[in-house]
Amino acid sequence: MNVNGISNQTSTYAAYKSTEQKAAATETEGKQTEVSAVYEPSAETEKTDTVTAKQKNEAIISRLKADAEARTQQLQQLVQQMISKQGNAYGQANDMWKFLASGNFTVDARTKAQAQADIAEDGYWGVKQTSERIFDFAKALSGGDMDKMKEMQAAFEKGFKQATKTWGKELPQISQDTRSAVNKLFEDFYAGDQKDTE
Repeated sequence: MNVNGISNQTSTYAAYKSTEQKAAATETEGKQTEVSAVYEPSAETEKTDTVTAKQKNEAIISRLKADAEARTQQLQQLVQQMISKQGNAYGQANDMWKFLASGNFTVDARTKAQAQADIAEDGYWGVKQTSERIFDFAKALSGGDMDKMKEMQAAFEKGFKQATKTWGKELPQISQDTRSAVNKLFEDFYAGDQKDTE
């Protein structure tokens, strides 16, 4: 047996094996580069933020409207109960407000307790919650724009004067306090906006 023949076959086999491994490595690299992802930046980020803010304001407005409608219905039911128990007709809204403003009525204990809870400091119709709802509604409608907020405050004052006229005399103290609280929220907003621009 010739030793040179064995050595020669070993080196030929090693060279073949080395070439085969290199070819397999190159093929694997090729497959890996085909699989890689390409980053494509999106131009819709800014648009999404604007849409989200708009949807948020619309959601607040819808929630406030639904809440106000439900509470108004509750108030009307309380008033209707008071009036019907005394045998007075529940007619047009102006008559109802004049009737209430006159103070010429009595209320059963359950209705009185509910009304007192509603207008308590932490009640739904209390100064704090009512003024915050009015301000939040104005801010949502205006989008927080300073000029629009001033228009909203003027509209609030106009509505307050109309309510006073409908009532037939000066509104109760709770209404006066609510008016002051709403105007303070507007003034705080303006002052905060001034600080932000400085």
